[in-house]
Amino acid sequence: MTYIHRSLERKFLKMSGAFKAVMVIGARQVGKSTMLKYLAQDSGRTYVSLDDADLRELAESDPKLFFQMYQPPILIDEAQKAPALFEQIKILCDESDERGRFWLTGSHSKKLMKQAGDSLAGRIGILKLLSLSAKELEGRPEDIPEDYTLSSLLSRSRNLPENNILDVYSRIWEGGMPDMISMDAELRREYWNSYIESYLMRDAVDDNGIQNTEGFRKLLRACAAFTGELINYNDLGNAAGVSGVTAKEWVRILQNMGIIFLLEPYFNNELKRMIKTQKLYFCDTGLCAYLSSWTSRDVLMNGAASGHYLENYVIAEMLRNACYGEKKVNLNFYRDTNQNEIDLVMETEGQLHPFEIKRAASPDKKTIKTFSLLGKSGKDIGAGGIICMAAKPFPIDAENSMIPVNLL
Repeated sequence: MTYIHRSLERKFLKMSGAFKAVMVIGARQVGKSTMLKYLAQDSGRTYVSLDDADLRELAESDPKLFFQMYQPPILIDEAQKAPALFEQIKILCDESDERGRFWLTGSHSKKLMKQAGDSLAGRIGILKLLSLSAKELEGRPEDIPEDYTLSSLLSRSRNLPENNILDVYSRIWEGGMPDMISMDAELRREYWNSYIESYLMRDAVDDNGIQNTEGFRKLLRACAAFTGELINYNDLGNAAGVSGVTAKEWVRILQNMGIIFLLEPYFNNELKRMIKTQKLYFCDTGLCAYLSSWTSRDVLMNGAASGHYLENYVIAEMLRNACYGEKKVNLNFYRDTNQNEIDLVMETEGQLHPFEIKRAASPDKKTIKTFSLLGKSGKDIGAGGIICMAAKPFPIDAENSMIPVNLL
């Protein structure tokens, strides 16, 4: 299979030149190992996978001997499987000023973050990789928007085909798992079934001690049914046959596994009467569609939940931009007790950029009237608009534009 370049490569290599160790975390099968092995080729860097039981036992029982046999610079795959290595990596980092000695991958977990943070504080950079974005699949991984002004949108649109709803919903339904590229519908079903059983359920039991696997499966499906909505742990618990408290704990586990993410509401001291409930989204819309039994692109596109899936897709793509781009970016949504809502508020460099997400090609321009509510935040309000199915970008007012989905 031809290697697909990832947007994270630039940031990873930059951090490898600055930190003694760099770790890439993410859900299973999103391409962490593939990316690092590609970047390491022809460099003489040793590669070790701790999926190998013998190597894992050596790493756990005698870390010093492990690093005598496998010397830096080294790429260690599935580093979370041998936590005893982290203390020895710390010692080796302190013995040398060389940068990028240790490249690590690990499945997204709270335990791994704690292990790395406690042992390698100040020595390690940690980056997150998600499944393939639309840009990566189209061969333009470096095309991460710097801003959403009309001039910037028009400039980018000149190099891209017009926005097309069929293409967008193909991306939504297929998802972005690298192993699934070119699979037909039958193989996709088998892939997702195997992914859930071989990875998600096994990790839920082995790493998180969940015994009620049937309840956990039901909660996973309930999360898919509630994607794009304000999270209600009692409703999720009822669907899974468990308490709201257990549902909250299981949602936290799915979040730590990199399967879902919770979008925080925007809040500051200047804004009153704001709700503080999070919204639930899937990191990969293909998994979400499978869990909700959307059997084809067209069934999903024409179904009652199509707007929720578009919203999930847009916010997941923006999350990728935030993870891979140069600027510090916070993503939130706005909702107050009067039911006024803004789908996405992006904060960067002291400015708030508001966005609505609509499935229509010509959405009502009045949709942006809620943007004015952010004026009470005390922050500058920058360029935003309505992310929609418009064929090309065009202005709504001086600051806001109709933004085709394919320009994210």
